[in-house]
Amino acid sequence: MSFDWHQILLSAAGVIAWIVIVSGLAQTVVYILQLVLATYALSQRPPVARSSLLWHRYGEVAPPIALIIPAYNEQMNIVETVHSMLSLEYPNYEVIVVNDGSRDLTLKRLIDGFRLVPFQRPHEESLTHEPIRGIYGSRTTDRLTVVDKVNGGKADAQNAGINVCRAPIFCVIDGDSILEPDALMRAIQPFIDDPERTVAVGGTIRIANNSIVESGRIKAIRLPTKMLPLFQVMEYLRAFLMARLAWSSINTLMLVSGAFGVFRRREVVAVGGFTKGSMGEDLDLIIKLHRHMIDQKKAYRIEFIPEPVCWTEAPETLGVLARQRSRWQRGALEAFFRYRHMLFNPRYGRVGFLGFGHIFVVDVVGPVTEVIGYILMPLFWLLGVLSVEYLLAYTALVFLYGVFISVSSLILEEAELKRFPRARDLIVLTAVAVLENFGYRQINNFWRVKGYWQFLKQDNSWGEMIRTGFSSKAG
Repeated sequence: MSFDWHQILLSAAGVIAWIVIVSGLAQTVVYILQLVLATYALSQRPPVARSSLLWHRYGEVAPPIALIIPAYNEQMNIVETVHSMLSLEYPNYEVIVVNDGSRDLTLKRLIDGFRLVPFQRPHEESLTHEPIRGIYGSRTTDRLTVVDKVNGGKADAQNAGINVCRAPIFCVIDGDSILEPDALMRAIQPFIDDPERTVAVGGTIRIANNSIVESGRIKAIRLPTKMLPLFQVMEYLRAFLMARLAWSSINTLMLVSGAFGVFRRREVVAVGGFTKGSMGEDLDLIIKLHRHMIDQKKAYRIEFIPEPVCWTEAPETLGVLARQRSRWQRGALEAFFRYRHMLFNPRYGRVGFLGFGHIFVVDVVGPVTEVIGYILMPLFWLLGVLSVEYLLAYTALVFLYGVFISVSSLILEEAELKRFPRARDLIVLTAVAVLENFGYRQINNFWRVKGYWQFLKQDNSWGEMIRTGFSSKAG
């Protein structure tokens, strides 16, 4: 019995081509929907209020809030981050740094920088976490508390901070991040305007590499000088000013970044806090909050507010970035399959169809089909089973569509935030929006497929996130 291998290859090429096309069309529909929703949401937003007006309007009614900073091996940036938190324009807040068993000088830098001394602080045990070894207060400010605990991971550290905090609302900040002075006042607005329904609010995350930091504040915004952070600037623009603003506008926001998110403590405790050991603890928590509020038949809002800005340090080497992206992919898959019963489930309405549908298309199906397309489309062309016209059309569609989405995100950023003061910066970012589609986007998908493989192997390693520290004049 003989086989017509050419015919078999031709049939296989046709099937794979259709899989890639359908997946690509589904992602295209998702991104176009995001762009339309984000544009409409921005057009409906009132003018951005000045900081002084915000204080006048909300200063007397702003609720107490606790800023929780989980820190593991953050010696490079932790002092600048805490200075940033202590200089916020907000009437009633405390800063709780949770040192999660760091192996570097994180705790010592905190002790020396803020003259910490041990003290007793009674606290709840609503959420489980690894043992606390000590609690410290500062001789220089009564706003700062440092919790030193046995290493248990980021989610575990955040749960410890939630137990120690006393405020009804808390904000989680990464240990390598800096808030703009009015960020907290802007982020708290939904909790003041709609206190009964608002359970979580996210703000914008921006890349601080090469910007000047002085005494915990961004003094000069500058674009990164290295290509990898520049590419990440464009990624963050797409993720926040397009995707999250879009889904927030229809209350299907599935992710409030762990680098900067504000939550009502009562609801977070009710769902068991952050899931220990989760690779994507921020995504996991938002899904739990959606499920809990829908199951309880309670009206609620989970919002994204573009104006509050948090600056963070982005990876500058391929190795560190690869580990981060693979981990993010594992986190997305882990959360999707843990709550897979919500996918297209009428019980969960738009969250089940649009929110979970987005995760399914972009995070579960997308990386694999794109990588298959990268590898097999040229291979089938070389074997003569795919026409050169089809290959060129597919390649042009991939690149032109990617450029269109990136440039559109840049336009939204300039319309709303205007954080790039120089025309030269916008020209550079426009060039980056084109260049990222020729290599960076492709290798990113390979990293995500690697994360897929790690997920299937149940590899839960976190990976070392090496910091270089903020550019600083003082502090």
